[in-house]
Amino acid sequence: MSKDAGEQPGIVAALVRSSFLVNAVYAEAAREYGLTPQQGQLLCVLMAQPYGMSELGAMLRLAKSSLTELVDRTTRRGLARREPDPRDGRVVRVALTAQGGKLAEAFYTETCRRIEELPAGLGGADRDTLTELLGRVVRDNKVPPVFGERDQSAAHGR
Repeated sequence: MSKDAGEQPGIVAALVRSSFLVNAVYAEAAREYGLTPQQGQLLCVLMAQPYGMSELGAMLRLAKSSLTELVDRTTRRGLARREPDPRDGRVVRVALTAQGGKLAEAFYTETCRRIEELPAGLGGADRDTLTELLGRVVRDNKVPPVFGERDQSAAHGR
């Protein structure tokens, strides 16, 4: 069932192993910044803008109780805050605090740097092909923008 390290894995194994690799890098970076991987995800999502709890739950694919716990822990650390939605007073949004914004920016920058190193052995054309193919997989599966590109964050005033 398992292949030697030198053999080309199939699509399932390649995707799963790639996911494990990215998750490990993400978790290591989060640990170094004193975050859980889930807190790191939350901070990165909130870099773009504040979101309502239902939007966050859908983006992070978390049950309401798990999301509430995550937001509570992050709020207690002073990294995020709950605020009323200006369009609907019944809705509570979650936003970064100034401290959370600084930590999110540092964590995001370092995580991007580390993940960008993963395909270092690929040439420019192969990197472009990998980017295009993974982008299609993400789009086809309607993956929410839980981790945006640097220029997308800058476009939102960050």
